[in-house]
Amino acid sequence: MPMKQPTDRSHAPALSDAHIGKEAGVSGTDHQAIRLWLRLLACSTQIEQQISQRLRTRFGTTLARFDYMAQLNRYPEGLRMKVLSRYLMVTGGSVTGLTDQLVSEGFVTREEDPDDRRALVVRLTPAGVQQFEKMAAEHEEWLNTMFAGLGQPEQEELYRLLGHMRSVLAEG
Repeated sequence: MPMKQPTDRSHAPALSDAHIGKEAGVSGTDHQAIRLWLRLLACSTQIEQQISQRLRTRFGTTLARFDYMAQLNRYPEGLRMKVLSRYLMVTGGSVTGLTDQLVSEGFVTREEDPDDRRALVVRLTPAGVQQFEKMAAEHEEWLNTMFAGLGQPEQEELYRLLGHMRSVLAEG
């Protein structure tokens, strides 16, 4: 089933910074750090909502399942469930629930860790790899479309600035 193309917004009125700020609950009297934090949060939330909706519509899946499969795709030898939980920054119970679903659908296997029989290792099945690769290809197209309004230099500068921000926060 082909994905529904995004609505053409070329004729829609552009939102001014004041209008966007008002939508996010920001006022001109707020300090720069608050305005910046709310703008970052709003952008992140908006991107996440759009990706979630597209994953649901196109693949009948959730962003959590996509992220789970993406982690396993990076580690073809599999991951211990505890490590997967840490990488996904979710509880062990959440990982167990997702694992149960994906095992029942044939996308993931769960096996005893040969080095520690108390631990379980999960990995994508060939069907899981195939399904993830289809989703990942479309996911990348969606992101390219979302960021297309920024030129390549702007994208590179935004990436650089956000990387710098992460370094500042890590020192913090």
